[in-house]
Amino acid sequence: MSEELPDRLGRLVDRYGGPLVLYARQWTASAEDVVQETFIKLVDLRPWPEPIEPWLFRVTRNAAISERRSFWRRKRREQAVSREDRSFVPRADSLDGQVASAALEQLPGELREIVVARLWGGLTFEQIAEVHATSLATVYRRYQAAIAALREILGASCPNTIHTTNR
Repeated sequence: MSEELPDRLGRLVDRYGGPLVLYARQWTASAEDVVQETFIKLVDLRPWPEPIEPWLFRVTRNAAISERRSFWRRKRREQAVSREDRSFVPRADSLDGQVASAALEQLPGELREIVVARLWGGLTFEQIAEVHATSLATVYRRYQAAIAALREILGASCPNTIHTTNR
């Protein structure tokens, strides 16, 4: 990149960064990320489009709309998964989602990650061990500790069995 390009990019960011964020907010809450991606795409282009202003707004608009679509697809998928019976208490229908969410928030981050990955993500213990770069035994022990803590927090009297299928 020549010396002129960083200066030109800086001027473009200064001049259009704010207006592009405002423009992208029409479609997405991740407007800053969308604008950043727009400028990253610009840096990779050779030569830069002329005139550049319409290109910046078009790319920002398209990325913001794509981000919104992705958000709603992800939201629908998460809602569908949350309706599946992957609960850690005997009767899933008796568990309030907000109560479960609050209970999960009380767990330390790593334990919460393991429970969510296992129960809602459907990952095997081996896969979770790979994600956390730790041993299978450690993941399983942490999972057991997390379930025990959740039972305590929720006051749930569950059988002493743990969701172990698909190891």
